[in-house]
Amino acid sequence: MAGITGSTASPLARAEHFVWLTARVLEQRRFAYHFLDGGTGGDQGEDAVEAALTAYRGEDGGYGHALEPDLRGPVSQPLHTAHALRVLDSIGRCDGLRAERICRYLTSVSTSEGALPALRPSSRGYPCAPFLPVVDDPPGELLATGPVVGLLHRNEVWHAWLFRATDFCWAAVEGLDETHPYEVEAAVAFLDGVPDRARAEAAADRLGRLVRKRRLAVLDPEHRAAYPLPPGYAPGERRFPYDYARVPGSLARRWFTDEEMERSLDFLAGRQGEDGGWPVDRRTGAPGSALEWRAIVTIEALRTLRAHGRPLG
Repeated sequence: MAGITGSTASPLARAEHFVWLTARVLEQRRFAYHFLDGGTGGDQGEDAVEAALTAYRGEDGGYGHALEPDLRGPVSQPLHTAHALRVLDSIGRCDGLRAERICRYLTSVSTSEGALPALRPSSRGYPCAPFLPVVDDPPGELLATGPVVGLLHRNEVWHAWLFRATDFCWAAVEGLDETHPYEVEAAVAFLDGVPDRARAEAAADRLGRLVRKRRLAVLDPEHRAAYPLPPGYAPGERRFPYDYARVPGSLARRWFTDEEMERSLDFLAGRQGEDGGWPVDRRTGAPGSALEWRAIVTIEALRTLRAHGRPLG
């Protein structure tokens, strides 16, 4: 792999070089699974990904140990556990005892209304990014709850925790009047997985109109600076159609014309750096966590491009 950084190498070959050079073991194994015939098993298969992920699991059934790079320390947190669920979903293992163990953890950390806080006070004393404040009594948030609920429903997981958490998400999504891009992404993740498809389509239609009205998606990447930057977001931390519609089957895909979607995918493909990785626009807590995020972002960029039919080489 030495020297595969030039413009003549394929996007996938360049990304592979970047991942082997910089990524954690988990992202190395995820890359191998998704892009190097990982479905055949062995060191590139589901077992290898799950073995790497297990290193982040705590005795309480949740996940910690900086699985989400901006949040350090060993203690389990909802953000880490949501990340773990996304990894398990991506390898087809969000089921059985794995899901049961995670749902028990989610039950133990939920608020009185059945929702998940983004960050529990058990992280106090461990390093975390300054934009992740640790408070004594954190509220439940759609940002933390929506993706977890949607993913569990999509995998046909049934657990008592889901009943109240689903009700919380419906109320939050259908009550959105003012929002921001990451909350929209959480709402989409919920709506893409929840069983009541007619209700989900109606809610997604309303949310899409809100996104376009508030200009929360950059529809013309060449003039992205003209789009408003949400309060608290980093310079350049804007979202594009592909951020909401990671796969063509997402309800969010209906929000954008074919031209708008293709233009955003062109922009995403063109963002690959000379080193083979994709940049991180979001705020990060430290240089080390920023590098860890780059491998994660690179894998997700490749998966998004492939899902929309873009050649990777």
